[in-house]
Order: sequence, then C-alpha cells, then structure tokens
Amino acid sequence: MTKLVALVDGSIYSQSVCDHAAWIAVRTGADVDILHVLGRRETGGSQDLSGSISLGARTALLEELSALDEQRAKLAQSRGRAILEDARAIVEASGATVATKLRIGDIVETVAESEADADLILLGKRGEAADFAKAHLGSNLERIVRSSVKPVFVASRAFAPIDSFLIAYDGGASSMKAVDHIARSTLFAGLACRLLMVGHDTPETQRQLGGARAMLEGAGYAVTADIVAGQPETVISDVVRNEKIGLLVMGAYGHSRIRSLVIGSTTTEMVRSCKVPVLLFR
Repeated sequence: MTKLVALVDGSIYSQSVCDHAAWIAVRTGADVDILHVLGRRETGGSQDLSGSISLGARTALLEELSALDEQRAKLAQSRGRAILEDARAIVEASGATVATKLRIGDIVETVAESEADADLILLGKRGEAADFAKAHLGSNLERIVRSSVKPVFVASRAFAPIDSFLIAYDGGASSMKAVDHIARSTLFAGLACRLLMVGHDTPETQRQLGGARAMLEGAGYAVTADIVAGQPETVISDVVRNEKIGLLVMGAYGHSRIRSLVIGSTTTEMVRSCKVPVLLFR
C-alpha cells in the first residue's frame, strides 16, 4: 500500500478516523492524505428571501445577505483548515507522511478524484449529525462505497487495537476480491484470521470456502474457517461480538439501491450493528 485517503469532518468519528489511518500507515508504510470537503451549501449563496420586500429595503437586505454569505464561507474554510491541522497532528505522531487537502464541492465527486492514486479510502460510520441520528449511518457513506473503485475502511466510533479480523465470505466476486487483497497486503500480517461463511454446509459451499482458505494459508495466515447456518446479519454480528473480532471484512452492496431500499441491505446492517471497523470491497 502506498497511499490512503482519510476523510475528516467535525464529527466525533474523526478522531477514530485519524487513529485508524495512523495504525494503517504504520503497518503498511503508506502515506496519508487527509481530506476535508466543504459542501456547496456551506460556501454558496443564500436563498433569496427578499421577494416580497419593497425595492429599497430589498436592496439593503440583499447586500446584508451577501456579506453574511461571504463571512459564512470564510468561517467554514477557517474551521476546515483547523480540522485538518488537528488531524495532521494526530497522524503525524505515528511517523507517517501526511498531506492535507481542503476541497469545495460534492463529496462523492471529490473522493473519486482523490482516490485515483490511492489504495484505500477511510471514513467514519457517521458524520457531524451522528449525535442526532444514532440509529442511522452517515448520509454519504453508501454513496461513497457504491461509487468508489477502491476498498473503503469504515472506522468505528473509537479506536481499539486490532489483533484479529473476520472475513464474511459468500463466494461472490466482492468477497473473493477481499480475500485476494488480504493475501497480498501487509496490513493484516500477524493478525488472527477468521473465515466465516453463512449458509448451508454443502459440497459447493465447502469447495468455495476451501478455495478461499487455501489462498489465505498460501499467503502465510493461520486460518480458522467454518460454515454456519442462519441469517447473515445475526450470525456475523454474534461471531464478531462473542469472539471479540477487531475488524470485519466483507463485500459491499451487492444489490441495487432500489432492491436494498425494499428488502434491506446486509452491508448497511453490518456497519450499523457491529461496533468494530468494517473494511468493504465492491
């Protein structure tokens, strides 16, 4: 791994994002780009509220609103630079090479531009409205994961040392990509590896699980692997909690947005319910 992009904002998750970025950088030798994105609403013009005001008063109001917009944009940029400097200090303490970037625009478009020469995207489970919507994920998380061509590391609320990881394997393209990535990466070296397949124990699932296990063992991992019947959301959450797994690795959003809206998404439920970071592959 040569570089990762860490997204920070003013939320309580940004400390964890920085701590996880530092942990990854130490293990892989990657450089870290810390990115803070200001939405256009934070730096753009105000809504025109003066339509029913007489001409002279409206002109004065527009001038006042324009001045307030300018002040708000400057404050947002100053706040953004302060967030970036605090984040830089946290990550630099690990010895990593750090660059900071302040951008204005749509966050998904900005991440797409930034990930071109990066190996990993890192962000928090929730943004600045987390305290007001604890049962919901950040509004941009799914958009970023669905649009990104790179793995996305979703940081938990607080950093904790990671000594084990669980791969939720289903034999699909995304989970196969995850296994291949882990087999080639230095990030997971020395961590306990758990390979879990949820479903019926059949010759076919045994074959799929055996292939993934062989690839990981060929890369030097001591793998614990099994097949457990049940609902994926329940089984995976229980294993992560009961076995004190430090990191969940899984494929992400295998269905369309509409299908996920109708029947729900395993990815969303896992990120929401598991109290550990989640590494997602598409």
